[in-house]
Amino acid sequence: MFTGIVEEVGSVVDVSETGLGIRASVVMEDVAVSDSISVNGACLTVTQIEGDVFWVDTVPETRRRTNLGGLNAGSPVNLERPLRADGRFGGHVVQGHVDATGTVLSITPEGNSHLFEFEAPDIVMRCIVEKGFIAVDGVSLTVVNCTNHTFVVAIIPYTLEHTLFAGLRVGDAVNLEADIMAKYVLKGSELSVHGEGIEL
Repeated sequence: MFTGIVEEVGSVVDVSETGLGIRASVVMEDVAVSDSISVNGACLTVTQIEGDVFWVDTVPETRRRTNLGGLNAGSPVNLERPLRADGRFGGHVVQGHVDATGTVLSITPEGNSHLFEFEAPDIVMRCIVEKGFIAVDGVSLTVVNCTNHTFVVAIIPYTLEHTLFAGLRVGDAVNLEADIMAKYVLKGSELSVHGEGIEL
């Protein structure tokens, strides 16, 4: 489990049909083979380590559902290690299970922040509410407002500087993970409507 607080931006150094090699520093401090690492919000397993580079496998489902299939050597990626049992919970519950990709529609400066507007598929939008949580490329964010097909988040200067947001442009694809609590509430309400309640 992750919290959506990106620890560093790593750099892709190797791309194959089945995985990625990523150069990093902070997350390498205590990483080991078989550990999980969030890469742009996708939970992946470390399969190999050489110096300051670690490798992860990417299966077809991961490449279909995320933006990882579009990465090239030199591409920056958001990285986060899993939450420790004695760690501080700074964001929200992020599983690292990307629901779908969204698209950057607009970027608007506002005071000391930047408003990023995204278009997202229905599978994500059904779980989004104003002032609720959303993970964008693994970053825990608060929804400023939303419509049936779009949502807006406000990015503070620190987040802009320390994540991929500084390099995002209109038209770019981002990984989206809806709040797991919202998913369970939605599923429960659907079961209730169809008379499929769970007997305890």
